[in-house]
Amino acid sequence: MTRQKKTRACTAAKLRGFWKDESAAMLVEYGLSIALMIFILFGIIDFGRLAFHYVSAEKFVQHAARIAAVRPAACAGVPQTHTRGTAGDGPRYGTSCRAGADICANPGPFICTATPDDPTSAEVWAFLEAVLPNDATMSNVVFRYDHDPDLGFLGGPYVPLVTVELNGLTFDFIAPLSELAAMIVGQATTMTESLGGSINFPALSATVPGEDLGLGTNG
Repeated sequence: MTRQKKTRACTAAKLRGFWKDESAAMLVEYGLSIALMIFILFGIIDFGRLAFHYVSAEKFVQHAARIAAVRPAACAGVPQTHTRGTAGDGPRYGTSCRAGADICANPGPFICTATPDDPTSAEVWAFLEAVLPNDATMSNVVFRYDHDPDLGFLGGPYVPLVTVELNGLTFDFIAPLSELAAMIVGQATTMTESLGGSINFPALSATVPGEDLGLGTNG
């Protein structure tokens, strides 16, 4: 066999060996497996955090409404007593507001955002702060006081429906889920880009009847 033929045979053998060699395939499979496992682990952590904050906020806002219902009104202008409505001077003081139409005046809804200088706002925020996402502020807490014609009596303490609402809450993922998903599928897509980053919470609220909006500190 000539040297040229030997060279060709050797080259052909090396090429056949190269195409049959699967050692690099194992490395690629290992890399994809690791990326998938990290994605699942970080996903469990982040979505667990998301579930904790959402469920906790949903439950705690109910308790926050209860606190607001037995504390002085957080919003300015909320009356302390039921005044006469359009029914005129006929009903006596002490008449139940539900005894007839417009016996007690409807002063209109009062809506305000929690502020640090208001004691009721401060107490509600101190209760909620521990379970809300880290970027939440007092400005995410809104109070609302609505007239209910079935509550209270003429001349008695004003008893509105008290609502505490959480608005504008966002949750930030700490894991690079979109990058990991793109690595697994081989490219960035609309679906991979939608993972991670931040998401907006829906508004959460709870409403309870006020309890004379007591001016004390012990409810």
